[in-house]
Amino acid sequence: MPTLFYHAGACSLAPHIVLEWIGAPYQAVPVEFGSSELLAVNPAGAVPALREDDGWMLTQCGAILRYLALKHPEAGLDGGAGPRAQAEMDRWASFLTGDLHPAFFPLFLPQRYTTSRDEDDRNSVQEAGRKLVRRKLTLLDDHLQGRDWMLGKRSVIDAYAFPMIRWAAKLLPDGISGWTNVLALHDRIAADPAVQKVLALEEAA
Repeated sequence: MPTLFYHAGACSLAPHIVLEWIGAPYQAVPVEFGSSELLAVNPAGAVPALREDDGWMLTQCGAILRYLALKHPEAGLDGGAGPRAQAEMDRWASFLTGDLHPAFFPLFLPQRYTTSRDEDDRNSVQEAGRKLVRRKLTLLDDHLQGRDWMLGKRSVIDAYAFPMIRWAAKLLPDGISGWTNVLALHDRIAADPAVQKVLALEEAA
């Protein structure tokens, strides 16, 4: 069965949810950042990493999610058939990978964005990150207007957005209440029994 290497609370939550939605057998292995176990499967030291039975390894969250959607068409998580539907999946995967996810980096690792050791300077870096996250959430909220799911029906993209929305809810002083469509998507996903199972597993790891 495939093996997912994940870190609790990271974006690897997305393929963990998707594997549960698919319902096929899989194994989930928690790893620590910087550990020899993680570096052995991904020298970049990042999660997620997915290993297939034959030893083939795949990294990068967006690539893993697309692979799982293609591998399990019966799950209906690919966002729809046709070139435009597939382009929309790529579009929003790119938005999450390239726009929303990096917006959190100044919050998680402000020391990467300044050479100053002054706490006020690092706080300024984090505030710039919060402003960027808010702008990206507004784009996402506007897209979700009139939609229950990001691609019109539930897909791997919803699972991809979920951990980032959770980060925003935790890291923004006012949470995500100001983005009603984003909040509704969060609550819709969080209420899913499969998602609750995965969250419980990750919290216990």
